[in-house]
Amino acid sequence: MRNGSFDDARFLSPKTVGGTPVMIALYVEDVDATIDRAVNCGATIVKPIQDQFYGDRSGTIADPFGHKWTTATHIEDVSPEELEKRAADLFGGS
Repeated sequence: MRNGSFDDARFLSPKTVGGTPVMIALYVEDVDATIDRAVNCGATIVKPIQDQFYGDRSGTIADPFGHKWTTATHIEDVSPEELEKRAADLFGGS
């Protein structure tokens, strides 16, 4: 359950306490449509949607209460060897 603050019950939203250490991760069928819909409902982009080296397409939003959501769609299976190569290319390893 996520929501804004209910002061009488001492349920505080992330905005009330200056942020959150919690990140909600959610896999969906269409990350682009899901994040577009969330933004149209008042969410803000924290990290734009992009293809990730490990085979997901993802982005992060903050909902109007301050909860952060990383939303993703799996777009390709990446072999362990290819994953290692991509990580090395991205992070400067060998």
